[in-house]
Amino acid sequence: MAGEAVGGIEINKMRILTKKTEVAQWIRKKERLQKKYNDYVKQVTPTHNLWWNMAKAFVTGGIICCIGQFILNVCVNYGLDQKTSGSWCSMLLILLSVLLTGLNLYPSIANWGGAGALVPITGFANGVAAPAIEFQKEGQVFGIGCKIFTIAGPVILYGIFSSWVLGLIYWVLKWWGMV
Repeated sequence: MAGEAVGGIEINKMRILTKKTEVAQWIRKKERLQKKYNDYVKQVTPTHNLWWNMAKAFVTGGIICCIGQFILNVCVNYGLDQKTSGSWCSMLLILLSVLLTGLNLYPSIANWGGAGALVPITGFANGVAAPAIEFQKEGQVFGIGCKIFTIAGPVILYGIFSSWVLGLIYWVLKWWGMV
């Protein structure tokens, strides 16, 4: 009986050692897979130069703003007042942005210039025109009608809502005589 107990202990010790070995092998395998995954992620993740990207965004946004200023100056030189010139400038920048989106040039500009291409009026026009062009094959209603505001819709919604809230606050303050 004592020999069996001793033998049983030895068998249990061997099982425990086998389990420990299996666990150690499993951990090593998991670590190797994790290392392979990390190497793969490092390989496919593009590296970015922050200063170069900021310079490209600055140049792109600056060129768009210079085009807008040029349009504004031309309108003023043709005798339009400042407010009307601003309206023409906005309309022409939107038209230019939509045309460049339709010709598939604006995405290239945005890829190169990054955030600089998102100057509010041209970026917003691109955000409305791009889904309309992309989903036009699905039809007027279910394609263009349903998808045109997928990007710009939240901007419009929150813009209108925040304007309403600020208008309400202004109205209340004016009603109380504080403004």
